[in-house]
Amino acid sequence: MNDFIPCAGGLGFLALVFGFILVLRFMAYRETLALAEKGLVKPQQRNGGGKGALIWGILITAVGLALTLGLWPLGFGIVGSSYPLGFGPWMLVGLVPTFFGVALILIHVLTRDEKKDPDDKKAGMDDAQ
Repeated sequence: MNDFIPCAGGLGFLALVFGFILVLRFMAYRETLALAEKGLVKPQQRNGGGKGALIWGILITAVGLALTLGLWPLGFGIVGSSYPLGFGPWMLVGLVPTFFGVALILIHVLTRDEKKDPDDKKAGMDDAQ
């Protein structure tokens, strides 16, 4: 009986979260239907110029580096440890977000569109004529 309350509380919390998500999705669906009945189109969302991966990559990398530097002294504090340079399994807490953030930065760099100058477009149009 003592284990029932925490289990029910955890399941109840998950039910509330998923129920809230379900209600939000249903409201967005109803909004789209109401606009379609009036002959309107839902406006496109702005994506911020494709810099979301870069911003999140920088933030996650910074947090990962801070955790890595903060946890590194633990390796030197353990007496008789055989970890090289103080690197132990606890370093994964900082290294995983660091490399995840670096991956997001690389995704941004490798998938960004090259912006052309307006002068280049004019030059291309002049050549075509």
